[in-house]
Amino acid sequence: MLKEQATFTQSQKMMIFILSMSLYGLSNMFTELIPSVQLGPIELQIDCFAFIPLALCMLFHPFYAAIGAATGEIIFGELMLGQFGGIGEIEKFILFSVGMIVGGLLVRNPKSKAQVAVGAILGYGLFLVLSTIVDILKVVIGVEEFEAVPGLAESIFIVEGVEFLTDLLLTGTLFTVLPALYLVPRLYGKVEPLLGLKPRTATNFRVSNVITPKFLIVSTLLSLLAFGIALLSEMDFNLGSWEPEFVDTYGIGVIWGVICVAVICVCITLWLMMKKGREDSHDLS
Repeated sequence: MLKEQATFTQSQKMMIFILSMSLYGLSNMFTELIPSVQLGPIELQIDCFAFIPLALCMLFHPFYAAIGAATGEIIFGELMLGQFGGIGEIEKFILFSVGMIVGGLLVRNPKSKAQVAVGAILGYGLFLVLSTIVDILKVVIGVEEFEAVPGLAESIFIVEGVEFLTDLLLTGTLFTVLPALYLVPRLYGKVEPLLGLKPRTATNFRVSNVITPKFLIVSTLLSLLAFGIALLSEMDFNLGSWEPEFVDTYGIGVIWGVICVAVICVCITLWLMMKKGREDSHDLS
């Protein structure tokens, strides 16, 4: 018998973390290979496949799925591709995690497409809003090199506004909301038993257990920390930056090699997780 309440053991929390880290981290490798399209002053680029962490946040525990995805982006999408930005990466780690957690918590019934759509667009939108605010503040206080119209500082709002809208419409719609609408209702009730859990419902998973005063205070402090770290990174205080030149030296084949290794690791991880989940379900029966 599976657990009636959506309580998570340390083993299950770790499996959710690893699953999110592996899947989202691997997807980040593929987005690095997709070229951007320039339409006049507007650059269209697939920033990420945000539907992956959002779907996991809606189906499992939002906190562990969110930080797992943010960790996977750093490991797979940054370190393994030789483009780690150092301490500045913490900014996106924090803001992305907060957005994904909120998106996951907004869904009480994963079978409801309306709730899934609202959670996906607001979760990813919150991440974009926070990132945009940080970028604008960096320019306003003069720590980021300004590349818009010379002498017209107000244009930063137009520049950032256009970038926000293109990201929200392209990545937010095509690679966040639409895939989440398709996947979440279909996966609901089918993937949870692999971890020895019952599907998440409004009765066995309470938002109040996650959104506590401590969570709100910590989220606010982390958002302020993300802003402070962003300022430090723009002032050439970018501790831990690591950008080897093996990709430039050996070509894009290196990326494909890294992706193949990552795929093998992800497949092994998923197999071990499913095996462990079946064993836990059998022990609880």
